[in-house]
Amino acid sequence: MVAVKQLSPTSHQGKREFMTEISTISTVQHRNLVKLYGCCIESKAPLLVYEFLENGSLDQTIFATGKTNMNLDWRTRFDICVGIARGLAYLHEESSTRIVHRNIKTSNVLFDGDLNPKISDFGLARHYEDNMTHLSTGIAGTLGYLAPEYAMMGHLTEKADVFAYGVVAMEIIAGRPNFDESLEDDKKYLLGWVS
Repeated sequence: MVAVKQLSPTSHQGKREFMTEISTISTVQHRNLVKLYGCCIESKAPLLVYEFLENGSLDQTIFATGKTNMNLDWRTRFDICVGIARGLAYLHEESSTRIVHRNIKTSNVLFDGDLNPKISDFGLARHYEDNMTHLSTGIAGTLGYLAPEYAMMGHLTEKADVFAYGVVAMEIIAGRPNFDESLEDDKKYLLGWVS
């Protein structure tokens, strides 16, 4: 079984992000990164063929937004945090070029049959050389997961992913999303609620 991602003509993800995803994920392999098996870019609706990850996404699992409602014990939550961290460490330090994902969030972490976490969606990823201190780039990512220094100045480093990872880890521990409109004003934002 495989999972197929199709670029729709009405998608917010442009052809550039689609090509970035292909070039990034095809150059890296790690047990905590989703595997790309193939692609078709010459059709009206380009396709990516990924490994099928049967247990859905982290947000569906911990926020019960999907059909599954797995009660994760503390050991499993810890293992999920470690797996995501290993995937990020590979991207930042061990791959042939340094890669910043730029969109680490609970919906971009998928689970295989054994609940091993795999980082997915590399459409916003950026490569940069070891001798560079940062990339100056337009702001991209998901609000609530953006590192303040990146959001304010557009200086991209691995720290942007580390900040987003911290938000994801807090969501895993708290069992709630980083923003919840249904809560009282002082509890809507997870970062404010925990401080």
